[in-house]
Amino acid sequence: MGLMKAVDKFEYRRGYKFSTYATWWIRQAITRAIADQARTIRIPVHMIETINKLIRVSRSLVQEMGREPTCEEIAKKMDLSISKVRKIIKIAQEPISLETPIGEEEDSHLGDFIEDKFIPSPPDTVININLREQIEEALKSLTEREAKVLKMRFGLGDGNEHTLEEVGQQFKVTRERIRQIEAKALRKLKHPSRSRRLKSFTDDI
Repeated sequence: MGLMKAVDKFEYRRGYKFSTYATWWIRQAITRAIADQARTIRIPVHMIETINKLIRVSRSLVQEMGREPTCEEIAKKMDLSISKVRKIIKIAQEPISLETPIGEEEDSHLGDFIEDKFIPSPPDTVININLREQIEEALKSLTEREAKVLKMRFGLGDGNEHTLEEVGQQFKVTRERIRQIEAKALRKLKHPSRSRRLKSFTDDI
């Protein structure tokens, strides 16, 4: 539903990327679904949105004042009563188990919807795989030695970058010779017929 909402609301003339726009609507749809469907979570949708707003306001005040804001300061910023702010904070602080079932069939849990910062997201994983494939294709236009030099210099194989000296020792040539090979290989990759393979990945860098 979130994706369909994004498609319906998206306006390309504003210059935003659809992926960024869609992500916001999908996240909102998930948030609403969790609140609507989880039998053991008693927080209504509007309260979840109010909690999120309170968090944003609190962060803003911390940046302004350099300290944690008081309930009075938050209440003034949100144009709410102090008792209302305290009630919101109390609700937000109530512990919720990550094993809380989500959905009518209860085959998913709340923890499934919480992002793990140490695990790449599915879109990032797909992009990284595609990028590696495009790099491999681009390197095929080089000689075997040129490709290996670039892989060692930029850590394209094992993720470890090597110095000119280290690569030179591997090929039994001087560091200056490796620098020349590297420069020549990079010039080849900059040719439009090859660089366009990677252009879509570098546009956002």
